[in-house]
Amino acid sequence: MSGRFVRVAEQGRSTFEIVIDGKRALAAAGDTLMVALLTSQDALRDSEFGDGRRAGFCVMGACQDCWVWMANGERVRACTTQAVEGMSIVTRLSQAKEGVWPRL
Repeated sequence: MSGRFVRVAEQGRSTFEIVIDGKRALAAAGDTLMVALLTSQDALRDSEFGDGRRAGFCVMGACQDCWVWMANGERVRACTTQAVEGMSIVTRLSQAKEGVWPRL
């Protein structure tokens, strides 16, 4: 699987597995979900508005473009959520459970 992001530095960090849409992928220690997702695939998530796949926008938690779903239906911002070993992320709207929005 080719990604939108390519690591050019810090390639020696330890890696661990996460699951993206049912497929195993690698994340590096210190990655946000956005970095982990976009080094593994070409897009971050489906748009709720039917205009295709999205790749994030502001990269600092101010917009609404990077919401992804945990396997349990919880929604998280990929740009500000740390990737953790064993996480299971859903990026396809058709596979997402009814969303549980976080309390901010």
